[in-house]
Amino acid sequence: MNRRIKPDWFLISLAVAVLLAIAFPDAGAEGGWMHPELLTKGGVSLIFFLHGVALPFERLKAGTLQWPLHLVVQLCTFGLFPLLGAALYFATKGVVHDELRVGLFFLCALPSTVSSSVAMTAAARGNVAASVFNATLSSLLGIFLTPFWLALVLKSSGAGLPLGKVIVDLLLWLALPLAIGQVARFRLAGWASRNKTLIGFADRATIALLVYTSFCDSVKEGLWKSQSPWALFGTFAISVVLFVLVFWCMKGVSRALRFPFEDEVTAVFCGSKKTLASGVPMAKLIFGAGGGLGLILLPIMIYHAMQLVVCAWLAERWSQRSDGALRHGVAEA
Repeated sequence: MNRRIKPDWFLISLAVAVLLAIAFPDAGAEGGWMHPELLTKGGVSLIFFLHGVALPFERLKAGTLQWPLHLVVQLCTFGLFPLLGAALYFATKGVVHDELRVGLFFLCALPSTVSSSVAMTAAARGNVAASVFNATLSSLLGIFLTPFWLALVLKSSGAGLPLGKVIVDLLLWLALPLAIGQVARFRLAGWASRNKTLIGFADRATIALLVYTSFCDSVKEGLWKSQSPWALFGTFAISVVLFVLVFWCMKGVSRALRFPFEDEVTAVFCGSKKTLASGVPMAKLIFGAGGGLGLILLPIMIYHAMQLVVCAWLAERWSQRSDGALRHGVAEA
């Protein structure tokens, strides 16, 4: 309680980006001088190239053989979560704005985070190697499974999503830069290790810029004027419910399968988290420019902030358990 609380500058930058879009929407809107149609693809490529350069792929080797744990995490990320999202999507028809409904389902269909999942697992004294493997595998699977789920659910509701084109775009602007970044590690690994702060800043600044351009069109079209404050409160409440449901499900499955507590920590953190860093670029490529993109991104922005606060508290709580308690898996949430 006596520790100094540090501000999360990334979350602050996202809030600033939204406020700038409200105050100055012309520059980042379609046809604006920032040319968002070009900025989007360039920014997405930069983000995933930096991910590729910064990711030491050899760290995955230590966690590759724990397939029961990996299967639980990936089934939660791309099975349980999307099914909950689909139920939510159809249950809120006529009650919630269509773009916001899509955003809630998009949140559920996204892959897990990479950096924060690994950081939280390490802080909680969990299985870091398995966390690195699962978070990275989730990002790669998301290139195919996120648009697949979106196409399946949106088609069943009468909307359409060109699945083939979307996957090609994701491969071209996400997977290819990631692969190029991995190849570039042979020459840039030392530079990346010395400049982690710079890479992190460039990554987050680019995401904030994409958030700004995403909200500009919706502001210009007056979409937010039709939304009440209850939309924000409702989105936050749904995010909390989703997190709690998945959290207890992952703990229950981990206990049923008799996972060591270190693996349980990995399952909870990797299974319950959703990526904003990949979610914003993916939304820009999948949904394109348009006034509704700001509403689509709103749920993942709220969920991201909520999951960081809750998981940081859990990591601190679990890290203080005795070694004996950890060995016997008796830690409680």
